[in-house]
Amino acid sequence: MNRRRFLQGLALGTAAAPLWAAGGGQLPALRGVYPIMQTPYLGSGPVDYESLAAEVRFLDKTGTHGIVWPQLASEYMRLSYEERIEGAETIVKAAQGLRPKVVIGVQAVDAETAVRFAKHADKLRPDAIIALPPRKGEQNEFDLPAIKDYYRRIGKACDLPLFIQAIGNISVEFIVELMREVPTLSYVKDEAGHTLSRITELRAASTPRPLGIFTGGHSKTLIDEMARGSDGSMPVASWVDLLATTWDLWAQGRQGEAIDAFSKAMLFTTQVSSYGLVAANYVLHLRGVFPNWKTRNPNERPLDEESRKALERSFEFVKPYLRA
Repeated sequence: MNRRRFLQGLALGTAAAPLWAAGGGQLPALRGVYPIMQTPYLGSGPVDYESLAAEVRFLDKTGTHGIVWPQLASEYMRLSYEERIEGAETIVKAAQGLRPKVVIGVQAVDAETAVRFAKHADKLRPDAIIALPPRKGEQNEFDLPAIKDYYRRIGKACDLPLFIQAIGNISVEFIVELMREVPTLSYVKDEAGHTLSRITELRAASTPRPLGIFTGGHSKTLIDEMARGSDGSMPVASWVDLLATTWDLWAQGRQGEAIDAFSKAMLFTTQVSSYGLVAANYVLHLRGVFPNWKTRNPNERPLDEESRKALERSFEFVKPYLRA
């Protein structure tokens, strides 16, 4: 498929109801591809807020449906409280008048701090908030009564729609129970267990109100996720145009073209799985969004010359199919 055919007709976007919309009921307000924004840094180390705002404007040009910050790909655990506050303010301000919906992360290592972030988000008025469970390192087993209290307190602090990011031992049954106790809980970003099976389980669950189902995992099973009735996905930001194109084409019933677009995104997905977050940041650098490709992870393997060349080859190959 050539570039003209690839991009033709995408103006319809998500206005066309997907063929796979479950049950024919009302669709969630937030749907589509919502990249996790990466965090740019100045050469000396501080957060580069000017480039963070530029990333928002860049993502608007990609045709993505929403933006999310800060989450794991944003290195939220390596940002100070003050950096997260200023970053959230920067993003909400930069997004005013643009198309993407805005979701602000409010997770923290304890409920008290998460409530502070949630109250700040309540004043900023993004479209929604999202919270991981309070987590230490790679923790995947949680004290579920404590987790329930954590989300109840976040829900009381902010009346915006809430995403729970489900990981570890957060079951479908737990999410349904939590929805009954937290009226604002309307969405899940599910990364607990097998992605595709969980979509089916969540779709079949008897929830007290409609639940928007998003996924993560670099959107590597996006085609199958859409076929099962997912409402969205949250990949990294660097090549999100290809995934937004995939979503829009699938929504228009153009499944073969959607698979073609998706295959191009997978070039980068396999590379970031090998090279880490620094590879995703390098692609944003290649695209003129970030001045460098720094991360704050001391264990991140630096990109050597061969790694950079590999990413550059992929970028040159997909460049004709990018929107921005």
